[in-house]
Amino acid sequence: MKETPLTQEHINLGARMMEFAGYNMPVSYSGINEEHTTVRDKVGLFDVSHMGQFFIKGDEALDLVQKLSSNDASKLVVGQAQYACFPNDRGGIVDDFITYKLSDDEYMLVVNASNIKKDYEWISAANTFDAQLTDASDDMALLALQGPLASTVLEKLTSVKVDQIPYYYFGVGEVCGIEDVIISGTGYTGSGGFELYVDNNSAVKIWNEILKAGEEEGILPIGLGARDTLRLEMGYCLYGHEINDETSPIEAGLGWITKTKKESDFFSKDIFSKQRAEGTKRKLVGFKIDDKRVPRQGYEIVDADENIIGEVTSGTFSPSLDIPIGIGYVPKELSKVGQAIGIKIRNKILKGEIIKMPFYKKEA
Repeated sequence: MKETPLTQEHINLGARMMEFAGYNMPVSYSGINEEHTTVRDKVGLFDVSHMGQFFIKGDEALDLVQKLSSNDASKLVVGQAQYACFPNDRGGIVDDFITYKLSDDEYMLVVNASNIKKDYEWISAANTFDAQLTDASDDMALLALQGPLASTVLEKLTSVKVDQIPYYYFGVGEVCGIEDVIISGTGYTGSGGFELYVDNNSAVKIWNEILKAGEEEGILPIGLGARDTLRLEMGYCLYGHEINDETSPIEAGLGWITKTKKESDFFSKDIFSKQRAEGTKRKLVGFKIDDKRVPRQGYEIVDADENIIGEVTSGTFSPSLDIPIGIGYVPKELSKVGQAIGIKIRNKILKGEIIKMPFYKKEA
């Protein structure tokens, strides 16, 4: 297994470790529920250094990004980020990613750890432009400081006015005495916060100083278990679950990042345009379960007559809502909010109901 620069720190903190996307990663420290609640109410620190970072630079860097991206990167200003996916040539998704506009001729793409090699090959094959592609994934660490008190903690460690970084924008500055840290306001938890892109050699110093600075705010290190429950409460897609090479962004509820009217051509643009006009046969929906048992990926979704109508893509027990929740694909005509469904677990049918996502909503 590969390791991040922080692997030994996780072991020292007593984390439960396991393989994830080829890396030895922390699943939990004090327990998923406590870590989840800490991020929702206070602040938590994640190591997500397994994620991949590609840099595209050159006079035609934007042209390459536009050919690859479902979104419209021409709308970005320097200092702004954008969520998108790489469509393949048959209407599916190679990966989802975030584009950062570093300058007029340089972009950083942040991709999923399990897809780094695949994505690099996909981008390389599409690069017929005056643009240079660099894979910096093994040289960079990524820390995510998440929760409503993230600004309070981070502003102790930097002169960058982090409370003035809007959602899906970023700044570059000094953190813990380390220069040129990218401070991004993207996040994957729905509770606000920042991601810090740093070189590997600086990761341990910044990790430990953030944990020390956040003691007063009740900070905890957070594992991938809580990362998954937090994203699922927000209804966010996860590659390998809700989206993959066979799923369309339109059916996955990602039409908002699929800009079929942008001038630049991109893979499967015609397919997505047709899906917009005619609709898709199935739709990704959220549901709750009237039981304490948890729906898991692969469980069958059934209708009132116990006919199989779909499959669960993700499920968990929601620490915030205190009920089991899940996401899955069902036929479009059976996707309305309030629709009664069942989840088949071996010989049992758990009663459920389609509900509106996100499951978790911040209190006003």
